[in-house]
Formats: sequence, structure tokens, C-alpha cells
Amino acid sequence: MKPQLEAFDRLLTIMDELRVQCPWDRKQTMESLRNLTIEETYELADAILEKDLTGVKEEIGDLLLHMVFYAKIADEQKEWDISDALNAVCDKLINRHPHIYGDVTVEDEEEVKRNWEQIKQQEGKGKRSVLGGVPKSLPAMVKAYRMQDKTKQVGFEWENSEQVWEKVEEEIGEFKEAMATSNTEHQEEEFGDLLFSLINYARFTGIDPETALERVNQKFKKRFEYIEAHADRELTEMSLAEMDALWNQAKEQ
Repeated sequence: MKPQLEAFDRLLTIMDELRVQCPWDRKQTMESLRNLTIEETYELADAILEKDLTGVKEEIGDLLLHMVFYAKIADEQKEWDISDALNAVCDKLINRHPHIYGDVTVEDEEEVKRNWEQIKQQEGKGKRSVLGGVPKSLPAMVKAYRMQDKTKQVGFEWENSEQVWEKVEEEIGEFKEAMATSNTEHQEEEFGDLLFSLINYARFTGIDPETALERVNQKFKKRFEYIEAHADRELTEMSLAEMDALWNQAKEQ
């Protein structure tokens, strides 16, 4: 047996044992695990951004545990087991890669993505929205990016980056107009339109806006923590100019 299969079999065995013998594991349901799974996913995302391969390994293991846990619960309910889930994804991969497992020819990755979406539509029963596969609980920025990317696959896309940027400038103007009013609901709507258009421009030019913003978050955190570490008194007692001087020092580190 391959070592990978041996390791997976070991995890399945441990899961069986814990589900019977451990009070905490025995108590868990799919609903109780949901938030923990989301947390583990974000921990994996952090490790990837930090290029922490050891951390990536650990977080992948944690997520695999969760997947096995869900499958164990479904098996106990006599719905399906882990082999059903694995075979289902294998069948999906084969069906959605006709350029590998069939006689379809593709020229680039964009054509692969278009074929994927078209096949996905064909797999659905009845008429299904192109956006139907975008999870409702995705963070808003990631959701916007995914919706834009999916509609692109059916031709709902700008022709060039200049057109996309013109839309950004249009939304900036509309947001400025909204801010000149006292209608907070309209201000929020126009700010959302502006964010959506900026995300679209980032996607069109090959930038992942979620990753870009998170890198800025990390940079801001590092520089502000530098201010806190090098301040000679409480920050509330310092002027903005004094804190800004430390901020500029942090930029040079």
C-alpha cells in the first residue's frame, strides 16, 4: 500500500475510535463543526500568505480531519461515506476535463474554465443560474470576485482594461455626488458600487483583490506595532505628527 493510503487509512481508523471513545468527538455534529472548519480554512489561508509550508502542512491535516469527520457523521446516518465523496469528486474531475479524459482540444486555461462552467451548467437539473455555485456565506470581496469571474465565462466581460477603469472613475464620481447629500443609504450603495468596480478592475488586470488587501492589512499591522513598540509614552499622549514620524521609521525597516 502506498504510504499516502496508509496515512489516510490511519486517519480513518483514529476517527472511528474517537467517535466511539471520546466524549467530545462523540458529541459533535455537522453544525457544531461548521465554524471550526471555517476557522481552520482561514488558518490555512494565513499560512499560505506567510509562505509557512510547515503551517500549511499542519492546517491541511486539520482540514482533512474535518472532512473525514463530516463523512463519518454522514456514514452513521446511513447517507454516504468517505469513499462516496471521493468517487464523486473523481467523477466530477473526469467529466469536467474532457481535454484530458476525452477528445476535446483547448488552447489555454481560459478555455478550460469556460468549458468547466458550461459542463457544470449541463450537470444541473433544469435551468441553473451561472451564479448558483457561489456560496452565500463567502466574504463579500471574495464573492464579488467569484461572481465576476463566473459571468466572464459566458461572455459577460469588458473588452479592455481602459473600459473597466472608466467604470471605476464613473463610480468615484457617483460616490462623490452621494457624499454631498445626507442620504446615508445612497452613500453606502454608491460606495459598494465603487468597491465592486475596483474589484472588477483588479480581476481584469490579474490582481487578486483579497490577497492584495490582506497584504496591506499585514503591512499596516506591522508598522503600527512598530509605533507601539518604539513610543516613549502612551499613544493617546502623542500627537499625530509624532506617531507619523515613527510610522515613517517603520517603513524603512
